[in-house]
This record gives sequence, C-alpha cells and structure tokens, in this order.
Amino acid sequence: MKTLLQIFPMFADVTKIANNDYVGFTFFVGCMAMMAASAFFFLSMNNFDRKWRTSILVSGLITFIAAVHYWYMRDYWSGVGESPTFFRYVDWVLTVPLMCVEFYLILKVAGAKKSLMWKLIAASVIMLVTGYFGEAVYRDNAAFWGLLSGLAYFYIVYEIWLGSAKKLAVQAGGATLEAHKMLCWFVLVGWAIYPLGYMAGTPGWYDGLAGLGLNMDVIYNIGDAVNKIGFGLVVYGAAVAAQSAENK
Repeated sequence: MKTLLQIFPMFADVTKIANNDYVGFTFFVGCMAMMAASAFFFLSMNNFDRKWRTSILVSGLITFIAAVHYWYMRDYWSGVGESPTFFRYVDWVLTVPLMCVEFYLILKVAGAKKSLMWKLIAASVIMLVTGYFGEAVYRDNAAFWGLLSGLAYFYIVYEIWLGSAKKLAVQAGGATLEAHKMLCWFVLVGWAIYPLGYMAGTPGWYDGLAGLGLNMDVIYNIGDAVNKIGFGLVVYGAAVAAQSAENK
C-alpha cells in the first residue's frame, strides 16, 4: 500500500522554515489560504445556476493557480534565499487577466461584449510585462518601466470606475452592481499594494521607502492572498444574492 509521501511526492522534500523567516511564513500561509479558497469555490459551484457557475469556476482557478505557484515559490525562497520574481510574474500573468475576466462575466447580464474583456486583459498584460522589465530586467530604469505599468493600471481603474464597465454595472443594478463596486474597490485599494512592493524592491526616486523596512515579498504575499481570495468571495456573494432574489 502506498504511503502519503509516495502519492504526493512533492511533500517528500519539504524545506524547514526558520522561526524568524517571516517571508517564508507568508509564502506558506498564502499557499494554504488560497488552496482552501480553491476547494471552497470548486465545491460550491453546483449550488448555482449556469450563469454564475463560470464566475465561481474562474474564482477557483485564480486561487488554485496562485496556490500552486506559492508552494513552489516558498520552496524556492527556502532553498535559494532569493525573491522568486520570475515565478511571481508567471503567476500574475495567468491570474490577473482572469481577475479582469471576472468583470466581463458578471456584466454579461447587462450585455457586456467580449471587446471589454479583451481591453482589460490587454491592459493587465501590459501592466505586468512592463512591471517585470522594471523589476527584473532593466532595474536601472525601474522608475520609467514602473510609470508605464502604472499607466496601464490606471487605464483599468478608469474603465471599471468611469468607463463602459461602470455604465453596464449601473444598467444591471442589484447584486451585479454591488459586486462590481466591491471589485472596483479591490482594484483601486487592494491592487495599490503592488506598486508599494515594486518600489520597495527597485531603485528610483522613491528610495526612501527602503528605509521604512518594507519587504517586497511580504507586501506581495499579503496583497495576493487578500486580493485573490477577496475577489472570489465578492463574486460568490453576488451569486448568492442573485440566486436568493430569484427564489423569492
């Protein structure tokens, strides 16, 4: 009979986390939190009708992809002792566009077109690619690449707060509008933690942040867990509210 370690060989070579390794601890907690969120979203899918099921599925995919990456990044941090920048951006380039897809999915009821989805996805990819260039490739020009990344971010903010996405949300009303508002706040406030992490880990006119003792990985890890799980819970709450309204 196979042992647990034979079934799940990934757990055979677990690196011990030092008691004072707060970065490794946040990687581990982030991984477990997002894996638990994934199980919750996947197992709750059948509780909703077809129009919300895809949104719940995407929420589960976002946290599952992140959990897998976080498991690897924790091991990378423990073994190498360096920030896993490349793998973090691989995670983001998969999960952030999916978070943008959530806006399209919840706004389909109001007639959202795929062009909205692709605009948000394109802006998110530009935001991430330029951010990676500044953080890992052209660090001497980190402020310039950070500016380009910021412009793409503010385009997303504009589109969902004031642009066509906002108009569609108002048109839909009810649970859809409330969910849209909450997701907008996550993008405006929750995603703001990423520029802080970027500035804490790159040189530029903002070098004073380094003196505050901010750790880039801790900032990113906390931001990821809150934003990705929070995004999914907002969508889940909207699905519950919409289904309850329909059953009345």
